[in-house]
Amino acid sequence: MTRSRSLNETICAISTPIGEGGVGIVRISGPKSVEIADKIFCGRKVPSSLPTHTLCLGQILQPETGQPIDRVLVSVMRAPKSYTREDVVEINSHAGSLILRKILEVVIGLGARLAEPGEFTRRAFLNGRIDLCQAEAVIEIVRAKTEAALKVGLSHLKGDISKGIEGLRGEIIGLLAHLEASIDFAEEDIETISRQKLSLDLARIEKRIGRLIASNIEGKIIKEGIGTALIGRPNVGKSSCLNVLLGRERAIVTPIAGTTRDTIEEAINLCGIPLRLIDTAGIGEAKNEIEEEGVRRSWASFKEADLVLLILDGSCPLQEEDLNIIEKAKEAKEMIILLNKSDLLEQISRSQIKSLLKRRRIVPTSAICKKGFDNLKEAIKEIFLKGKMIGTEEIMITNLRHKKLLEEALTFISQGRKSLPGGLSEEFIALDLKEALDKLGMITGQTVSEEILDEIFSRFCVGK
Repeated sequence: MTRSRSLNETICAISTPIGEGGVGIVRISGPKSVEIADKIFCGRKVPSSLPTHTLCLGQILQPETGQPIDRVLVSVMRAPKSYTREDVVEINSHAGSLILRKILEVVIGLGARLAEPGEFTRRAFLNGRIDLCQAEAVIEIVRAKTEAALKVGLSHLKGDISKGIEGLRGEIIGLLAHLEASIDFAEEDIETISRQKLSLDLARIEKRIGRLIASNIEGKIIKEGIGTALIGRPNVGKSSCLNVLLGRERAIVTPIAGTTRDTIEEAINLCGIPLRLIDTAGIGEAKNEIEEEGVRRSWASFKEADLVLLILDGSCPLQEEDLNIIEKAKEAKEMIILLNKSDLLEQISRSQIKSLLKRRRIVPTSAICKKGFDNLKEAIKEIFLKGKMIGTEEIMITNLRHKKLLEEALTFISQGRKSLPGGLSEEFIALDLKEALDKLGMITGQTVSEEILDEIFSRFCVGK
């Protein structure tokens, strides 16, 4: 939302996905919402006479001709008890792109303007309905792909992160009050906090911030999933393994080496977290430009992956291409070796693999017989969940912006604490604490610039 936009303007948008369906919603928010609804709605009552949070059946009419556009339910939510803390009207029509556009055009013609991305939620934040953490949680909920992601998003919307951050800010403010009192009234006989006590309190705050930062590892997995690249030379069964994991025939499988020439991405739900599977082109000597590009994309997927599934054909000894891939695969963040085609006589040397790829798990699989894949899933769970139930942290950081600000706050807290033994003046320590306070305030929105708000809300859809 640009600085020229005013909260005195009335905004509107289609708040449901465009397409055919049972119900579509045009949302209006601002001082003229009810007035506009009165001019286009024909029912037993006019919207301005309705009590707040009630529905009324009627029709939306063209203002100039009186011709009906659609039969609708209109809901009125009066300020401040609405999502934006403004007067809000929602027109519930049949979900058809033509119907919704016609209603929207009529509303705009009577003085509303089209909302910008995230502007309804931005108004909720600016009007004090929610803080910035809760505003960002809205998009987490909308984009949640699993139960675990939804649970964390709802926790954030409820205000769990905000309470944790405000608790930290409260403690820092208390310490600052002691420091500033000792600075301002150094000559007077008032109780001040000792440097030893201040150091202990700051160390405790450091640990709490550190735990929040550490929770981002699990939070990132819940929010974004585990990027998993299937790599190997041509015709070792990568696409067959992908199809077994998905439980359907997604990738084309033939005996012809090099069938897969581009990356294929799909996702499965593993213990409440998305496992983002990327089937790559077989890595080997490219015979033409298309195969060269396929190999390049395969290595790009490998570099970005959280987990690499290195697939080897267990029915034949290691080939030179396998050894070349293994050498490069040593750089993987996490890796599991799949000895595929385990239904055939095993010809591969496991001891050789173990000597080349130390401390990496080896899981025999057979894509033809669909065996070994439960063991693979257990191995993935062991690597990323380490026996824990996902989402058990009291507060979990899933937002990179929050993580970076916590890291910056931690730097200032640590800097202040480390200055204490050296006898540095209280003024400098107080400055460090104020900087940390400012960084934490940026998380919940107490101290945040217009530019940051623009960037955050630009990621929302127009109707939210």
